[in-house]
Amino acid sequence: MMRVWILPMLLVLCGSAVAIDLISEGSPGTASALLLAFLALAGVSSPLIFPRSISAREAQRRSEVDGRPVVFWRPGCTYCMRLRIRLGRSARQLHWVNIWRDAAGAAAVRAANNGNETVPTVVVAGRPHTNPDPAWVREQLASSA
Repeated sequence: MMRVWILPMLLVLCGSAVAIDLISEGSPGTASALLLAFLALAGVSSPLIFPRSISAREAQRRSEVDGRPVVFWRPGCTYCMRLRIRLGRSARQLHWVNIWRDAAGAAAVRAANNGNETVPTVVVAGRPHTNPDPAWVREQLASSA
């Protein structure tokens, strides 16, 4: 649980240290701007921007019922962040599985990717797709509706 917060915490700490240094040098405006940039990066790299994760078993069950894709992800993954941000509000309609919190989800990703935990892995109609284009994922979501 703690490792998902390491990068965001480091970004906040580094941003705070840089801001304090700039304030002591007499540049409060620059310090504020840099601190805001570090805080934004920390927010984007945290698990807070992702919809609530569910177990792989629950995601599979829900996907069988509603036909929506399942997304296997992990915090700190830049490709997962890109997918999440580019999907916008429609991301909440997908079933998200954090592979760092769900061993079955991690196993499913390894099985789909020759033993590697490559994410995001999106499962559509039982077929895994590794790091697909967000526009394609949006199309799959629209066709499942």
